[in-house]
Amino acid sequence: MAALPTPGPTPVSAAINPALAPLRELKCPRPLAVAFSGGADSTALLIASAQVWPGQVHAIHVNHGLQPAAGAFADHCRMACDRLSVKLKVIEVDARHGSGESPEDAARKARYPALAQGALTLGAKAVLLGQHADDQVETLLLALSRGAGLPGMAAMPASFVRNGMHFERPLLGISGAAIRNWLTQEGVVYIDDPTNADIAFTRNRIRHRLLPALEETFPRFRETFARSARHAAQAQELLTALAEQDLAAMGGMADIKALQQLVPARQANLLRHWLRASYGVSASTAQLDELLRQVGVCTTRGHAVRIKVAGGLVQRADEQLVYVPSI
Repeated sequence: MAALPTPGPTPVSAAINPALAPLRELKCPRPLAVAFSGGADSTALLIASAQVWPGQVHAIHVNHGLQPAAGAFADHCRMACDRLSVKLKVIEVDARHGSGESPEDAARKARYPALAQGALTLGAKAVLLGQHADDQVETLLLALSRGAGLPGMAAMPASFVRNGMHFERPLLGISGAAIRNWLTQEGVVYIDDPTNADIAFTRNRIRHRLLPALEETFPRFRETFARSARHAAQAQELLTALAEQDLAAMGGMADIKALQQLVPARQANLLRHWLRASYGVSASTAQLDELLRQVGVCTTRGHAVRIKVAGGLVQRADEQLVYVPSI
C-alpha cells in the first residue's frame, strides 16, 4: 500500500484532467456521493467531482473488513476527504462469502445496499462509481468465458438504479493507466490494494496477462469492446420489451398453451424475463432447456412440470407455470 498522506493541502491543480472532462456533462441528480475506496480510480473520481460540483459532493467508504489493512484504508480515506473538504461516511459491512459464493460476489452484494443507505443518510441523490474502461473489458471477458448471453455481454451499465438509489459510472470510457498517470503527475497519494496483484483471482489474471496482449494486438480494444457491449445492451433492451409484450398478452402469467404458440427462442426469452422480473431469479442454460422441453410436451392436464431454478421450483399449476421458492 502506498504511504498514507501527511497533513496539508492536496496537491491537485485547478485544471481537471482532460480525460475526466465528461464529468461536466454528466446529468444526474445532486447532491451526490462518490464510492470512495481510496484506490486510484475512486480517488481521481472524487477529486474531479469535487472540482466540478464544489460543495455538492460527499464520499462513502465501505469497509468490508476482509483485509488486515482495512482500518488503515479507512484512515487514509478520512485524511484524503479532510484535505478535499468533503464529508465522508464510513460504513462497515460483513462481506464474508458463503459456501459456493465467490468473495467478489459477496462483497458486491454487501456493498450496494451499504452505498445506497449511506447516500440516503448523507442526503445524496446519486452515487458515482469509479469503474473504468479496463474494468469494463474485464467484465466482458469474464462473461464470455462463462458463455453468458446478452445481459452478460452488455457488461456494466453506465447508469442504473439499485436499492432505490441512482448509480452512475462516468469513467467507463477512460483507461486505468490514464487515471493513474494523472494522479502521479499531480502527486496524489492513493491506496494500492495488494490483492489487485494476486493472480489467484481470475479478474487479476485478465488484468495482468490478457490486457497487455490485447493492447499489443488490438490497440483500440477498449473502444471496440465497449461498442460491442453497448450493442449487446441495446439488443437486450429489445428482447426485454418483446418479453414484456408477450407476458402482458398472457395477462402477466406464464400460460402454458400461449407459450406453446411461440417459437422456442421467444419462449425462452419470455421465461427468462418472467423468472427475473417476477421472482428475481435466473435459470441456467441447462435448466431453461429442460423447462422448454417439459412445456413442449405438456399437452394434457396430466403432464407435470417440475424444474429446480435457483432456490426454488418451477411447477405447473393448472394451465400456468408458477415459481415456488424454497422455505
